[in-house]
Amino acid sequence: MARLGSADQDATSSIAPSKSIYYMNPNETTIAVIGLGYVGLPLAVEFGKIRPVVGFDISKARVEELRSGRDGTLEVEPDDLAAAKYLKYSYAGEDLKDCGMFIVAVPTPIDRAKRPDLTLLEKASEIVGKAMSKGAIVIFESTVYPGCTVEICVPVLERTSGLRFNQDFFVGYSPERINPGDKAHRLTTITKVTSGSTPEAADAVDALYASIVTAGTHKATSIEVAEAAKVIENTQRDLNIALMNELAIIFHKLGLDTRKVLAAAASKWNFLPFAPGLVGGHCIGVDPYYLTHRAQEIGYHPEVILAGRRINDGMGAHVAERVARLMMRRGFPVVGSRVLVLGLTFKENCPDLRNSKVLDVIRGLQENNAVVEVWDPWVDVADARDELGVEVEQTEPPAGRYDAVILAVSHRQFAEMGAAKVREFGRPNAVLFDVKGVFAKHETDGRL
Repeated sequence: MARLGSADQDATSSIAPSKSIYYMNPNETTIAVIGLGYVGLPLAVEFGKIRPVVGFDISKARVEELRSGRDGTLEVEPDDLAAAKYLKYSYAGEDLKDCGMFIVAVPTPIDRAKRPDLTLLEKASEIVGKAMSKGAIVIFESTVYPGCTVEICVPVLERTSGLRFNQDFFVGYSPERINPGDKAHRLTTITKVTSGSTPEAADAVDALYASIVTAGTHKATSIEVAEAAKVIENTQRDLNIALMNELAIIFHKLGLDTRKVLAAAASKWNFLPFAPGLVGGHCIGVDPYYLTHRAQEIGYHPEVILAGRRINDGMGAHVAERVARLMMRRGFPVVGSRVLVLGLTFKENCPDLRNSKVLDVIRGLQENNAVVEVWDPWVDVADARDELGVEVEQTEPPAGRYDAVILAVSHRQFAEMGAAKVREFGRPNAVLFDVKGVFAKHETDGRL
């Protein structure tokens, strides 16, 4: 398979011509879902309602949790878990041997240098390769750069299985569109992009997802097109939020309220409704780096995308600096002060801590020797300690204790408290900074 990149290459190079090839019947084979996190579990559950599925995860604790009927990510309700009567959970590779279709849904993060980290994807490919037999179809949902499925995953599958690509086994790519914590937009109600390495494989992949996705499917012309579509979905959002964040910085210096400016501009029918904020999570704050990595591999330096990333990655430090300045104006020395941060997750109303930029706010204040305490009723205390190194208060903090209070995540519990109640956590004249713009400007001392 030729490496993508030059302008004169066929954009549909991952679709092989039809040959005398053998396919398992997708309707008669057991599905394996590899990775039971925010993406994999909803898939396994939906398919498990109508056909045999093995939900596989390398974490024994995660498998045991799901066997008990509980999902710690809160993405799938107990009733839905119970409704998946054809789904069984496993952490043993031998349980995958009878499967004919494999869906890989493992995290694809970035490393400390902001380069794609494909370690889990390659390990998942090895697990699948050791289990699959002739005629298998392997579908990848993990976010990758264009060309990754064929160039990185397929060789691993060939090496570990001893089978030949597009003769003995086939691959597809169907990018995940899960939005953690969103109870309105669910797996079945979001149009599913599909693709396959041959026309027949593409049809099989599309039909598979069409059996559970009521919103319908969009069959891309190649695996690379589907991969590219995924990374630009979130790159587009990242850039729009970066613009809002830069505007927030400018308007703050001009003495203007950003939210009021945006409300006025939104009166025009085609103004896009984006707002400033901290950009973290497993998608928007990560996916653009997959695209920029691929662009740099082919000799192009993506200036606009990386500029947006720099702005968004710097907003945590910007919030910390603004809070520190407000405190000093009130006569509170930052050194030795006590600051309460409300919320630690990367977004509201979910327990997901991945790539949370609230951590940058905390670190920025700690660098100035402030004592920072965090309260987040959505977070598992052990997860916060293990994943981020942050101690989270297990109960509501006492009133009148803090020199500054930062509303970092707009969990419904905080919004329902109201600004007056949130202020009670602070000492008299303490600073209240609203990162998310939950409260009106006159109720706070600063907001993005």
